[in-house]
Amino acid sequence: MNKNLLALPLLAALATACNSSSTSSGAGKQPDLLRAALDTTVAPGDDFFSYANGTWIKNHPIPASESNSGIGIEVQKEVYGRLRATSVEAAKANAAAGSNQQKIGDFWAVGIDSLKANQLGYTPIKPELDRIAAIKTAADVPGVVAHEIQLGVRALIGPRVNQDEKNSDKMALYLYQSGLGLPNRDYYFNTDTRTKNIRRAYVRHVASIFKLLGQDSTMANANAGKVMALETTLAKSSRKLADLRDPYKNYNKMTLAQLDKLTPGVSWKSWFGQLGATAVDTVIVGQPEFYQTVGQLLKTKPVDDWKAYLTWQLTREYAPTLSQPFVDENFKFYGTQLRGAKAMRPRWKRVLDMEEDALGDALGQLFVKEYFKPEAKARYDTLVKNVMSSFSQHIQNVDWMSAPTKVVAQQKLKAIMPKVGYPTKWKDYSNLKIDRSPLAANVMRANQWQYNYQLNKLGKPVDRTEWGMTPQTYNAYYNPSNNEIVLPAAAFAIPTLLDADADDALVYGYAGASTIGHELTHGFDDQGSQYDAHGNLHEWWSKDDRKRFNQRVNVIVRQFNHYTLLDSMHINGKATAGENIADLGGIVIGLDAFKKTKEYKEGKKVAGLTPVQRYFLGYALGWQMHVRDEALASQLLTDVHSPAQYRVNGPMADVPAFYDAFGVKPGQKLYIPDSARVKIW
Repeated sequence: MNKNLLALPLLAALATACNSSSTSSGAGKQPDLLRAALDTTVAPGDDFFSYANGTWIKNHPIPASESNSGIGIEVQKEVYGRLRATSVEAAKANAAAGSNQQKIGDFWAVGIDSLKANQLGYTPIKPELDRIAAIKTAADVPGVVAHEIQLGVRALIGPRVNQDEKNSDKMALYLYQSGLGLPNRDYYFNTDTRTKNIRRAYVRHVASIFKLLGQDSTMANANAGKVMALETTLAKSSRKLADLRDPYKNYNKMTLAQLDKLTPGVSWKSWFGQLGATAVDTVIVGQPEFYQTVGQLLKTKPVDDWKAYLTWQLTREYAPTLSQPFVDENFKFYGTQLRGAKAMRPRWKRVLDMEEDALGDALGQLFVKEYFKPEAKARYDTLVKNVMSSFSQHIQNVDWMSAPTKVVAQQKLKAIMPKVGYPTKWKDYSNLKIDRSPLAANVMRANQWQYNYQLNKLGKPVDRTEWGMTPQTYNAYYNPSNNEIVLPAAAFAIPTLLDADADDALVYGYAGASTIGHELTHGFDDQGSQYDAHGNLHEWWSKDDRKRFNQRVNVIVRQFNHYTLLDSMHINGKATAGENIADLGGIVIGLDAFKKTKEYKEGKKVAGLTPVQRYFLGYALGWQMHVRDEALASQLLTDVHSPAQYRVNGPMADVPAFYDAFGVKPGQKLYIPDSARVKIW
């Protein structure tokens, strides 16, 4: 699940502690959160998203430094303040060398020092630029690529270490398509005016970076053209967003001999050795056609083209850590041109984002100690159990799944491991050196540490207790290989409202449906359903079950394909199918869990709203946001999540209880005849 639709760096805190403006239920007259957000000039049956969030949106214009204004941004504000205070305190403390506090403090002190960064220019990355400039022949390229990848540079190939999707007890080396400077392949080929303008701006941006590195206009423009030509060739062999969602087609296990045969002239044993993966004998290739192109390019592209490309990729990655001209140019394209932001975020926020990437677990330990109290964890542990129980009932009651498959489905659901709040063990940063050398150096060492941390998993038992998110992250996920749902503490945050003051209707909609139920459903969506209870890619459905399920998936694909935004852009129903299924599933599963609560059974109105109305409004609260057109266009091309408005209106149109709660009638825009509604869970 991507609570933050635009994939911006996002920190958040649990509302039990992060809202100084909130009052306890017995003090003050704070307006009801859900009631205050309503725009009653909009009929719920025409546009439930705007009805639920319209007044809030009108009162919260998008900040100049952001691509959106939404609930995540509001939660983020206070947490940034708290993490800033933590970092400032650490920088002043005489912390023990090698301690997490010393590392947080030094990272912050160097990062916030813009004067030092401006004095240094691009010299912090000059040794790496010199390494690239020293390339003599094409045979040198793989070694330099391998080195830069270990520093976090997305150059040419995409190695990563994950559980083997067909043997989840083993860690495997994967090769995925990579190496593009634009968000994905469509940006290189789409012919609409918006995308063509972005392509032209991209080439100008690359040339501007080369000029900042000291090249004259002629050389900078020529090198920008070389970069664009090479990346366009890579993009041509890259798979589209929807095609990347097929786990079988993106699983191609090969021996090194087979991989060498796929890419004649490339010695993968040597290349993996340079990557530090000396013991690898097999690899899982996601997109073989992409690597065929890589092999061909290594034989045909002149050395100067590789130098231009690798120089660009390195500088692109580290531009935010360098002097202000690099920071400004990077923001001009990636912030304004692609995302629509009008002003840069303050430096302290950008440094906190880098600090989170480098030392996220160190910050997380401090975060949960202060801001995620035991009573909050207990509430959400119970909520998870209740939603899982509801899902079990739904599996038992569906009419399209056969009895034998239901048995296995129940076994898979029972085996799902919920991780709530924070991990039971934290990453050990003792081998990560952070000091008061340049910011780029700290980021490089952090990237190298993270690379080695992942690489060291090869050949070792799978650690199923590990978390892939920090507790201060406003997001959640389902991991099919671990068959787990991971729910960071911050995923439950509600701005301006203490957790103790949030009624069950709101919480079951906001957390039970849009987060917990959503993630559980991912285990049984069009992708997750292809993995068994132990996390292996394995067909455990009967052919007839799969056929009936796919018929329902096709209906939701057609439904979302129909939604048009920005005049002519459409939601990609196939690419977003899994998320749309999970949204719909989360709503219906969470609702039945809510029906077992005291609040539902008593049926009393709160702020003039029935319990079920508050439940649906609580769900809509989770997508309370509006975005700039540029960011929305980017999302439609690159994200498997539908835009916020349709994560509300889309599934609501398929839920009978929504029609009853708000009196939706034929003729209203969201009305779909009962026979045409999607019903999966």
